[in-house]
Amino acid sequence: MSAKILLVAACALVDADGRVLIAQRPADKTMAGLWEFPGGKIDDGERPEQTLIRELKEELGITVSEDCLAPLTFASHSYPDFHLLMPLYVCRRWQGTVTAREAQLLAWVKPNRLRDYEMPPADVPLVSHLIALL
Repeated sequence: MSAKILLVAACALVDADGRVLIAQRPADKTMAGLWEFPGGKIDDGERPEQTLIRELKEELGITVSEDCLAPLTFASHSYPDFHLLMPLYVCRRWQGTVTAREAQLLAWVKPNRLRDYEMPPADVPLVSHLIALL
């Protein structure tokens, strides 16, 4: 039996101090309370970069241009009900001020401290790539 594949794009926003933004999943969502990189589900016919531009605007109120999104790595993880495939991009430039527009908690974290935050299993292996990069 094959699992449904869920395509999601995620972004590691990196500020001038080298900190990475993570967001806490709200209480009404699966894996509530865990910390993750901002992003969201890739809609049919949408490229991952388009997804991130849309999601970062909706969730954080910032404008990102496609040429500021650099692909870093990806996660491939099987959950009980689906298989997640998630490219992770890095973004160091955006317009606007990062604001929690969906009442989620946000944290700017040094890469070597990301492991202090409980994350969904698919996100955990991505941390070592960010530590190596930053």
